[in-house]
Amino acid sequence: MREVYHEQLDRVSDDLVEMTHLVATAMQNATKSLLDADLHLAEAVIAGDILIDDVAAQVEADCFQVSARQQPVATDLRIVVAALRISASLERMGDLAAHVAKAARMRYPASAVPDELRPTFEEMGNVAYDVVTKTGLVISTKDVARAADVAHTDEDMDRLHRQMFRTVLAPTWSHGVEAAVDVTLLSRFYERFADHAVTIAKRVVYVATGEPYNLVDATAYSAGRLDRPAGTTSR
Repeated sequence: MREVYHEQLDRVSDDLVEMTHLVATAMQNATKSLLDADLHLAEAVIAGDILIDDVAAQVEADCFQVSARQQPVATDLRIVVAALRISASLERMGDLAAHVAKAARMRYPASAVPDELRPTFEEMGNVAYDVVTKTGLVISTKDVARAADVAHTDEDMDRLHRQMFRTVLAPTWSHGVEAAVDVTLLSRFYERFADHAVTIAKRVVYVATGEPYNLVDATAYSAGRLDRPAGTTSR
């Protein structure tokens, strides 16, 4: 029974990693549809969001089944609780990718992004892909140092978000209110996408250490500069 139990927990972790792959692809394609005004690709991203939702539903069902049948404690309980919240964050990240694709569809055949902001949004797409890929590694390895790296990547997204606002608010902005609203919302989608990745990384730190998460302290702990947090319980 214990072997089956741990296989169930491993399957939950594998499904979460698979969700990160789906979300990464969704945001990558959504960004391409946005920059290229590719209606077909935008529609594919929007339709594909249901697959992310399906995996999230499976994670939720497995977590409830493990809780009901095995009554997990200590680290195992943290894994189950964190998995429920991580799947919800990943599902939301998929929704944000779909929002980007819907913006591309709404403005088709024109592009929702003015030429001077194309490099910014292209970089946002790259950072989004990078941050969720790192998140998948955090989930699969439970590596606390990698969790801190996710937070550092989020700082790049925040920088781009601020850069976009400087462009829109500059006296040289000539694209009007509608375009300003479009790019402001789009930038917010990317910024929230990265924020969810940080939240997921923090949850993994909690699973690994049993303590309230702090990604700076987590880096020191993983490098051996901090003692294992008091009260930490292993499986």
